[in-house]
Amino acid sequence: MIKRYDLIVVGAGPAGLSAAIEAAKNGLKPIVFDENAKPGGQLFKQIHKFFGSKEHKAKIRGFNIGDELLREASENGVEVVLNATVIGLYDGKEVTVKIGEEILHYKGDSVLIATGASENMVTFKGWTTPGVIGAGAAQTMMNLHHIKPGNKVLMLGSGNVGLVVSYQLMQAGCEVVALVDAAPRIGGYGVHAAKIARCGVPFYLSHTIVEVTGAEAVNGVTIAKLDENFKFIEGTEKTFEVDTVCVAVGLSPMSQLLKQAGCEMKDTPGGFVPVCDDSGATSIPGIYAAGDVAGIEEASSAMIEGRMSGARIANYLGYLDEDALQARLAELEQALSSLRKGMFAPENRGKLVTKTEEGIDTSMSLLEKGYVADDEIEKYPGVTKGSGVHPVIECTQNIPCNPCQDACPKGCISIGSNITSLPVVKGDVACIGCGMCVASCSGQAIFLVEDDIGDGYGTVTLPYEFLPLPEVGQKGIALGRDGKEVCKAEVINVRSSTAFDHTHLLTMKVSTDMVMKARFFKAE
Repeated sequence: MIKRYDLIVVGAGPAGLSAAIEAAKNGLKPIVFDENAKPGGQLFKQIHKFFGSKEHKAKIRGFNIGDELLREASENGVEVVLNATVIGLYDGKEVTVKIGEEILHYKGDSVLIATGASENMVTFKGWTTPGVIGAGAAQTMMNLHHIKPGNKVLMLGSGNVGLVVSYQLMQAGCEVVALVDAAPRIGGYGVHAAKIARCGVPFYLSHTIVEVTGAEAVNGVTIAKLDENFKFIEGTEKTFEVDTVCVAVGLSPMSQLLKQAGCEMKDTPGGFVPVCDDSGATSIPGIYAAGDVAGIEEASSAMIEGRMSGARIANYLGYLDEDALQARLAELEQALSSLRKGMFAPENRGKLVTKTEEGIDTSMSLLEKGYVADDEIEKYPGVTKGSGVHPVIECTQNIPCNPCQDACPKGCISIGSNITSLPVVKGDVACIGCGMCVASCSGQAIFLVEDDIGDGYGTVTLPYEFLPLPEVGQKGIALGRDGKEVCKAEVINVRSSTAFDHTHLLTMKVSTDMVMKARFFKAE
């Protein structure tokens, strides 16, 4: 017996759930299949706060966004079937699904494929040794199953996945010995790199892995510098004692079902993807694609793409008239467009952007070493000096993000209507030191500085997301942006609040001449 649904969605991740919710809100009866035991896709692995604006779920952690989506799906009657592997998509939009030992057949008036992407791998000597794992696998182990992937880890890849997972490895108690990338520049957001660099983790750009050693499991890894032809430069080898090597070298869309169905496909730098219009419609009427399967982007974009596809499907099946569709698509397109602007816009991938939108020179130190040098940080508009407590915003790239602007109750911070503009600290508004800007910053790039509290000391308040929390009175070392020791430090306050959402505010006392350099606290 074949069951029929208005919409069959394959994949219960951010794109698939969003599409099903949008369709259900317009009166459709959707069913969502996912091969995993839990819905939500990548969201429940993402413990960091999202970028963007309110409409993009900015400053909300991924797993909380996942909870919101599941709640919304349930409220709108979306049927989600788990441990269900879709193994075929055939003519007439017939879908075969393996559930347990049974093969079941379903037909949809429409089908949306939102299967996401799989991790890429690179080969090197010893790459199959136990302990060489994908960064996404490490993230799954830590954030879903609460298993520590290893003790000493080397990360290969400096895109956002490599940077985010490296930080999460440190949060889980692992030592990250280095980030390595064959590219000459860091590929991910500078704020992600900076929060790793100030913890003392070195970056090795224009380097890659020569070999991994260990008979039964990883016990070491050797890297070497690359020339302009990506050949090893003899004599530049460096060996690390590690028990884990994480690989974060990109993702490939899992588009096999779309190809099997006969959809027109194309090869792109981001993988083999279906040819789609702006709302995810493929070359076969009634079959749609959304999220990473149609091109690798962030989860925020995937959710918007899913909503767009859900609205288009409602129109295709006669549940939503054309005028209402166009109004909804215009609203969603505006939200999606803002995420695709700035230095990391699709048209800038692989390019060196030498100036910000404001005309400020790009920090090459940030791109090549992971941190903005002390002698160049003050050229950015968020980096200010003043009497009393004041915010110092070390956001130096045009990325789509503005929670700091909304977080300040006094309006000290301005980004303006362009979500990719660098934040500006208003000189005519007094900071009250509440710390909401520090806690709200998805890139952990905001600090509160008080230059002089007397006796030659000042204070720096920084975001802190490691456990155990340092205690008031604890002595230690202040680290600079480069992760090197700059001076002695003492913790004088640790603030935690529900409003901070697990970002604690640590205030350390340092010598007055170091308040613009000290950026992390390391216990002695």
